[in-house]
Amino acid sequence: MSDTRIIEVGQLARVEGEGALHVRLEGDRVAELAFRIYEAPRFFEALLRGRDYREAPDITARICGICPVAYLLGAGQAMEALLGLEITPEIRALRRLIYCGEWIQSHLLHVFFLHAPDFLGYDDAIAMAADHPQLVRDAMALKATGNRLLEAVGGRAVHPVNLRVGGFHRAPDAEALAALRPELERGVEKARELALAVAGFEFPEVTQAYLCVSLHHPEEYAITEGRIVSSEGLEIEVAAFEDHFEEYQVARSNALHARLVGSDRPYLVGPVARYNNNFAQLSEEARRLARECGLGERVDNPFRSIQVRMVEVFYAFEEALRLVEAYRPPAPAAVEGAPVAGRGCGCTEAPRGICYHRYDVDREGLIREARIMPPTSQNQRQMEADLKRVVESNLSLSDEALQWRCEQAIRNFDPCISCATHFLKLMVERG
Repeated sequence: MSDTRIIEVGQLARVEGEGALHVRLEGDRVAELAFRIYEAPRFFEALLRGRDYREAPDITARICGICPVAYLLGAGQAMEALLGLEITPEIRALRRLIYCGEWIQSHLLHVFFLHAPDFLGYDDAIAMAADHPQLVRDAMALKATGNRLLEAVGGRAVHPVNLRVGGFHRAPDAEALAALRPELERGVEKARELALAVAGFEFPEVTQAYLCVSLHHPEEYAITEGRIVSSEGLEIEVAAFEDHFEEYQVARSNALHARLVGSDRPYLVGPVARYNNNFAQLSEEARRLARECGLGERVDNPFRSIQVRMVEVFYAFEEALRLVEAYRPPAPAAVEGAPVAGRGCGCTEAPRGICYHRYDVDREGLIREARIMPPTSQNQRQMEADLKRVVESNLSLSDEALQWRCEQAIRNFDPCISCATHFLKLMVERG
């Protein structure tokens, strides 16, 4: 006689999009596991066809209101590669500065408002705030600093308007950036305190053997640029990305999956992948903080990704402070170029992982084809692998507890945050 157990989650808050998870257990074996995304396609790649190449950054930024800089810079750098533009050190530093603002506000939103409730036993951040008001106030204050960085450099916090192909429409005022120094100094100290607080959470003992893929820069922790590397020795230029990684459609999802070319292996992008591939490029203080938080040079427990995010928040505050102190307004604010026919590729490290862009442009400067691979679609296969491991490691849990653990595992990936509540239907059949 079969003993069938079914678990359904009517609503999963604190993630972006609409999805469903189906798990069928036969004894102690996971017989079937499918993470399905059924949100309607948005067709941004089709919308770009026929548009002027200079419009790509602002159009693609509308893909995400939390991480618009990832798209602004990825698209912009792809076009600059096509045009052969050489970006000045001042423009490059300013781009890194605004990206620090995005990392700060996005990571803090995820850590304390979307993910921390899972570890502290609350349904949402509002309930958590009732018992941990200072923790939430401190996180909100630091997140606001990230928003102010975006405003100071980009003109506004949501969908900044000051970035363009070749650089910026205008150089930010030096006095306005200097005014942020005291706030950034406080941010460094407070980020350290919050990272240590997160280190006190209880973490499920689950490990996963990850193939980590990220950008890498020999002189700095990769954020805005670098070569694409893997934890197994791959090192390629961004333009060679599609020679090694590919998207493919699965019937259960409206979002494409990704894998290694010629293999069915999933791979991981995001904070853990960045950290594992680039630990040596973190600042000395950030490495010290990681060790104080109980992290080694490599992280294999997906539930500790929340800690890695806090190390990156600390590092982003350090970097932002350094860049503000060394700021020299770029003159000119942008490097100009003329359209040419060809292909351009760009890639940056969004908070959730590498975001790859590729555009084919004609000699009039019109986009003929576009391909964008955001980090969440690249992580879907790995997300399923993690969920399978989590289920196998927690077969003794009740249906309610297993449901909670699966939701928590999904939020380890911070899949495309939204302020709204979305749906995840989780069904577990036990036979």
